[in-house]
Amino acid sequence: MVNSQGATTAVLMPLGLALGIEPAYLVAMFVAVNGYFFIPNYGPIIAAIDFDVTGSTKIGKYIFNHSFMMPGMVAMIVSLVFGFVFAGMFL
Repeated sequence: MVNSQGATTAVLMPLGLALGIEPAYLVAMFVAVNGYFFIPNYGPIIAAIDFDVTGSTKIGKYIFNHSFMMPGMVAMIVSLVFGFVFAGMFL
């Protein structure tokens, strides 16, 4: 499910509805189904690391220590905050 937002959505959204979560909040949380930046196993990420001649894009000593992790986490957190703010305005 890490490599497919569609599969993750197909599994988690019906579960969220079954748990009674408001649809507006499920839409706000949709950004959280993207895990490409977390585990560097997607082709363009590996290519970006390999093609970087400056050495600034790299995978660190541990797999969860790479150049795409912090920007991805920041973008996801900001998107979640704004999603919940907008969802709250419409409920």
